[in-house]
Amino acid sequence: MKILTTATLSLTLLLGISANGLALAEPAKAPAAKTEKKELKDIVDTAVAAGNFTTLAKALQAADLVTTLKGKGPFTVFAPTDQAFAKLPAGTLDALLKDIPKLKGILTYHVVAGKVTAAKVAKLKTAKTVNGAAIAIDTKEGVKINGATVTTADVEASNGVIHIIDTVILPPEKGAAK
Repeated sequence: MKILTTATLSLTLLLGISANGLALAEPAKAPAAKTEKKELKDIVDTAVAAGNFTTLAKALQAADLVTTLKGKGPFTVFAPTDQAFAKLPAGTLDALLKDIPKLKGILTYHVVAGKVTAAKVAKLKTAKTVNGAAIAIDTKEGVKINGATVTTADVEASNGVIHIIDTVILPPEKGAAK
């Protein structure tokens, strides 16, 4: 009888039936690991979604660079925030939005061809921009690009990486002494 009772108890537990014949709750299962990866947006859409690059987006549109930066890449963009653009002297942005070649030169000075992560930037002293001129990189106290501080590095995008900077950097004047 003792063997039969033990066997009955084992069977009821195995089948999930309690002593009074009601089904037992299933044991809690560990949640399945999430295997889906969040799909990255391109550089332009990533910047727009961040919410603090409205001036940059407006300037990219005026300079007809949106399609380029939505392209395959990869690109590295040193992206000035709205606050960085606000540091420009009064009237500068409005003047640039009317001088498209100059605006395009400034914006392309913020772009380096290829994906240059923070780890790679830290090993460089200069980098050639899409504009053709080089930017100076200083890593003594944080990371500075032509004096602009990188406030956030390695914002991943589907076609490159964004490093957020606190100042708009200006390319050297054509014909200026190097």
